[in-house]
Amino acid sequence: MSVFDMVFGKRKQKKQLFKYFELLNGYTPVFTTFDGGVYEMELTRACIGAFARHSAKLTPSFSGADSLGIEKIISPKVNPWMTTSQFVYRVATILDATNTCYLIPLLDKYDNPVGCYPIQPKMTEIVEDEQEQQYLRYTFAKGQKAAIELSRVGILTNYQYTSDYQGEDNRALQPTMDLINTQNQGIAEGIKTSAAYRFMATLSNLTKSKDVKEERKRFTEENFSAEDGGMLLFPNTYNNVQQIKSQAQIIDPEQVKTIEERAFKYFGCNLDILENKAVGDAWSAYYEGKIEPFAIQLSEVMTSMFYTPQMISGGNAIVWSSNRLQYMTNADKLSVSAQMFDRGIFNRNMIMDIWNLPHVEDGDLYYIRKEYTEIQKLEEGEQKDDTRRQNKI
Repeated sequence: MSVFDMVFGKRKQKKQLFKYFELLNGYTPVFTTFDGGVYEMELTRACIGAFARHSAKLTPSFSGADSLGIEKIISPKVNPWMTTSQFVYRVATILDATNTCYLIPLLDKYDNPVGCYPIQPKMTEIVEDEQEQQYLRYTFAKGQKAAIELSRVGILTNYQYTSDYQGEDNRALQPTMDLINTQNQGIAEGIKTSAAYRFMATLSNLTKSKDVKEERKRFTEENFSAEDGGMLLFPNTYNNVQQIKSQAQIIDPEQVKTIEERAFKYFGCNLDILENKAVGDAWSAYYEGKIEPFAIQLSEVMTSMFYTPQMISGGNAIVWSSNRLQYMTNADKLSVSAQMFDRGIFNRNMIMDIWNLPHVEDGDLYYIRKEYTEIQKLEEGEQKDDTRRQNKI
């Protein structure tokens, strides 16, 4: 059985007439991929890859009385082909590259969700049947079609404006991508040119173009073959022969920096993130501005996919989060660990998590320094002291 059959199963294209679902703004809900090669360029792929790698560190937590069964579905594998981290990596990659990611539920024979599968938005359409039921219709590369109830589909978007169900394409990035392409071509041509010409000479008595080409060919064959002995010989027809130093013609560093900054602004990252150097405040800023919004959206979408409205109102939820304290400097980790532990805010296992160490026995117990106590207890102690003094009198 193919992946297509296992994901969609009986939900293949039904033999009934579909029409396009008409949105309030008159927009036709057909996703057309912008063929700009966003994921094909080194810099833009690095930005997307960094986001996906760090997002894959998100872990799910489950709340509510109905979450035990859902927890077994989500962790450690969201579907038969992806672990939890692989699933999040895939979702983050699709979302950042196309600004839209669909989560298709995997259903058992009783129509209950038993997992989900992320798909790219290429060639997707939102349609409705004769009963005005909305579907997400998906056309695969080999021509297979699937129509899935839109109410069951999880939709994640970036830069959402025109459509009510899809994010905008990356057309706004095209000028930057053109500059990146021109820059890469310029570097390649500069290296080729610097390696192609090694000597410059002035001819005294050859004026015809044909004669010059023949003399260049003769000079090259006689002086740059493997058997030339390493000595350069030339007749007196040359007034001057100078060696050209091989030096690659590179792009202005300021131009490179400007182009990179434009890409960084679009994807919400910086060079330290790409080079895995971001710690402390720099990492916190990236987490709060890029990863945390994604985690919130993923939490909300998957909660609505796996729980009914009644379950959600009862406190059931899926929450994706990450321990940001792991990315602080060692000095900051030590300070937070000491202050949070002796005040009874963190237990020992929480401290071990910050330092990426295994949990210890009785690590869930909380401790507090003896000089700390509740104000109410201090007042109670003062009242007891007053009572003792009065009894003595």
